[in-house]
Amino acid sequence: MKRQEARFHGILCLDKPEGFTSFDAVAKLRGMTRQRRIGHGGTLDPFATGVLPVFFGRATRLCDMAPVQEKRYTVALRLGVETDTQDLTGTVVNRCDAPVSRAALEQLLPRFTGDLLQLPPMYSAVQVGGRRLYDLARQGLEVERQPRPIRVEELNLLDYDPQARRAVLDVRCSKGTYVRTLCHDIGAALGVGGAAEALRRTEALGFALADCRSFDDVAAALQAGDEGFSSLLLPIGTMFRNCPTLNLTEPQERMFCSGVKLDLARVDGLPEGDSGLLRVLGAQGGFLGVARADRDAGELVVVRNFCGS
Repeated sequence: MKRQEARFHGILCLDKPEGFTSFDAVAKLRGMTRQRRIGHGGTLDPFATGVLPVFFGRATRLCDMAPVQEKRYTVALRLGVETDTQDLTGTVVNRCDAPVSRAALEQLLPRFTGDLLQLPPMYSAVQVGGRRLYDLARQGLEVERQPRPIRVEELNLLDYDPQARRAVLDVRCSKGTYVRTLCHDIGAALGVGGAAEALRRTEALGFALADCRSFDDVAAALQAGDEGFSSLLLPIGTMFRNCPTLNLTEPQERMFCSGVKLDLARVDGLPEGDSGLLRVLGAQGGFLGVARADRDAGELVVVRNFCGS
């Protein structure tokens, strides 16, 4: 059977509601748009809300190459309680009524910034021996896991209620960081335990809450037909909006779109010393794709082109 051509191409930043896994959100969008070729960038727990970039059609080719991998969250940390899931949706396994002062919390937080090793929680999608940890956890099993390197760039205390022992934290961290595990570890270091009460992702893959749409927005747009929904989609090149830009001439554009390496000596406006991704535009300013400058070989190498997208 011939594969059905995708109707939509671009990026939808979804404000994922609570109660949906990332897979659930994509499945709902498949049903709403009647398009199968959809992917997402960055798993969110069901109890978490916020930024979930969703890729449609040709944009699914971006899933593995986002230039910005850091994530940002606002998390409410409840001190004095531990659960099996490290958030308040789980079963409580320990309680402690000891008070925690704001000063003690502020003094501790710097220990949880920078390069850290984090033990993945049992309720996570990490695979051990070919099986997801959350599948094993639901069977009442706990297996040995290896700590993984993460990086917490920023950890700021936004608010703290010492009576409720509820702290609100702003966290900017690397891909693969479990924020609820961070809450658990902070609580353990304070000697009272801790669990995530609420979690909202505010930034992912270079997108923010201001870029997001809701399921209701999608439903309303689809009422206006394909053009209505397409108006919600960000162009494919938006993913690389913060990368250095390189403009090609018409002959160079044709070569680039054919996958031909270009002679760097003939490319004008090449950013000095940049070895990262370059956002490549055509003679008329349209987004063509991304490239890297191989200065040793003297070539502009096509990483991926989206000519005609």
